[in-house]
Amino acid sequence: MTPQLSPRKAPRQSRSQATVTAILDATAHILVERGVAAVSTNAVAERAGVSVGSLYQYFPNKDALVAALHDRHGEQMMDVIQRALTQAMDATLDEALGGLIEATVEAHRVDADLHRVLEHQFGGHDQAMHEEYIGVMEDRVVTMLARHRDEIAVPDLKLASYMLMHSAHGLIHAVVLQRPRGVSLKAATQEIVRMMKSYLTTPLPA
Repeated sequence: MTPQLSPRKAPRQSRSQATVTAILDATAHILVERGVAAVSTNAVAERAGVSVGSLYQYFPNKDALVAALHDRHGEQMMDVIQRALTQAMDATLDEALGGLIEATVEAHRVDADLHRVLEHQFGGHDQAMHEEYIGVMEDRVVTMLARHRDEIAVPDLKLASYMLMHSAHGLIHAVVLQRPRGVSLKAATQEIVRMMKSYLTTPLPA
C-alpha cells in the first residue's frame, strides 16, 4: 500500500477502534447511497459523528478511507471462506464442495451493495495483496482436494484448484451481484456445486 493510502496510525484502544469503525461505516454508507464523488473527509466525519481532526488522526485523505474500507470488506469476506475451508478438510467431497461454494456465496452477500460499488469503482485496489491471497487459497483448496484424490479424475490438482476458484468466482459474482431474473440464489448455488463436482469427477476420455 502506498504512503498516500496508508492509515496514519492503527487504533489500539477500544475507544479508538470504535471511532475507526464508525468512520469506515460512514464511508460505506456514503459510497452506497450517494456515490464516490460524495465521499469527502468532511462528509464522512459528519456522518460518523466525529470531528474532522479525529478522522485525520487515522486517515490522511479520501483515498486512504476508501482503501481501508476496501481492505476491511475483503477481510470480512475472506473470514467466511476461510472458516468453510477449515471445515471442508474433514468433510466428504460433496460436503466440502457444497460448504465451500455456499460460503463463497455468503461472502459475496456480505454487504452486497458495498461490494458492487467497490468492485466497479476500485476493482484494481492493492492487486499484489489480492494475488497473494488467491495463491494461499488455491494451495488450501489443493490440500482439500488431495484428501479426495481417489474420487477426482483431474490429474493436476493445482490446475483443478485454479479452475474451481476462478470459474466459481465468476458464476457467483454474476448470480449474487447481477441476479438474473427468475433465478433463485439457492438453485444457482446448487447448480454451481453440481458443475464443480462434475468437472472434478467425470472420467477423462481414453
